[in-house]
Amino acid sequence: MHPKALIEACATLIERVFKFDHPADAVVARYFRENRSLGPRERATLSDTVYTALRQRLRLEWLARSGSGSKWRRLAILAFPGDVDFLKSVLTDVEKTWLDHCHAATDADLLAPHRHNLPEWLASAVREQLGEEFDDFVASLDQPSVLDLRVNTLKKKREAVLADLRAAGLVCEPTPFSPVGIRVTGKPSLAKLPAFVQGDVEVQDEGSQLLALLVDAKRGEMVVDFCAGAGGKTLAMGASMRNSGRLYAMDTSGHRLDALKPRLARSGLSNVHPLAIAHERDERIKRLAGKIDRVLVDAPCSGLGTLRRHPDLKWRQTPETVAAQTALQRAILDSSARLLKPGGRLVYATCSLLREENEAVAEAFGAAHPDFEVVAACDVLAGAQVPDPERLCAGEMQQWLRLWPQRHATDGFFAAIWRKKP
Repeated sequence: MHPKALIEACATLIERVFKFDHPADAVVARYFRENRSLGPRERATLSDTVYTALRQRLRLEWLARSGSGSKWRRLAILAFPGDVDFLKSVLTDVEKTWLDHCHAATDADLLAPHRHNLPEWLASAVREQLGEEFDDFVASLDQPSVLDLRVNTLKKKREAVLADLRAAGLVCEPTPFSPVGIRVTGKPSLAKLPAFVQGDVEVQDEGSQLLALLVDAKRGEMVVDFCAGAGGKTLAMGASMRNSGRLYAMDTSGHRLDALKPRLARSGLSNVHPLAIAHERDERIKRLAGKIDRVLVDAPCSGLGTLRRHPDLKWRQTPETVAAQTALQRAILDSSARLLKPGGRLVYATCSLLREENEAVAEAFGAAHPDFEVVAACDVLAGAQVPDPERLCAGEMQQWLRLWPQRHATDGFFAAIWRKKP
């Protein structure tokens, strides 16, 4: 594609994504389907430009005001990756001068919103929690997300899988916290990798692996993954159960559960039972009341802990959407608690950064359910042989898992644990 056409394609795609009526990755994927003649380099350039524009939206929109022509072309020029001379080869003299002035701008020339590139309601909420660490958090959002794999311990040990991956040319190392994780350098294609095809590994962020460890599902137990989605944590818990007992993967989306099927086939698990439910009060849930040993509620949430991967979320979420999510989270947590037998364990988790979706929901549940007692996440992680578990936890007696991208190189996660009293 000619450089001029490539810039125009970037501008078109940015305009589509910035409507914020659909997730950015879905909009980009649709554009690629509509333009199948695009080569791998062109797709990479388009994707990188769009995601840079999303990450640095406030800064780039401020700089773009001094330019001329289409707003979307100006944003495409400012966010365009790679060689500046290549870019300038298709710019007018006026655009070249304008771009040089933009590149000369420093943080001292910018207001706070142009530096942190977060909506003010979100910046305030995070700054209140992090204080002086806020700038480190902001910087972490511009770093590429890591690629973590979870070893399927039903099939192989981590050391053996590491050797296989290195023999295949991957640069990788054990994850610092998860005892079953591997961190891969770069973004290699995994689709034809023997370890992936054979089910020896699954893609799963280290933080998500730690959530499964908090459940600590045992052989022969009855376990429920209440909001299973595509089943990443379901598969991890099934391996922990050594393919015994019964593991229900519940979700209100049959489409998401369908995505579990090929992963389930690779995993070798036979104890997983996908179950599509209508809502948290479904009759099939009632029939399991009081029979379950462990329940994981990985609740629907704002997803703001995944901003490194999905920067559009900070522009698509609002205080109003968060408030609606918290009401749903409380309802799901209350309903899932009915499943547990005396002595059973309940784990509530989100991939959110916000106290409203995390500590506030956990505190409200604890106040409303005196028949449940808190279990300290730090103690559970220590029992799972996670090194330095105190670095991962927060709250009184370190009862909550609290992961931040700038501290732990994971997505942002929260988890609380309770035990149903006998």
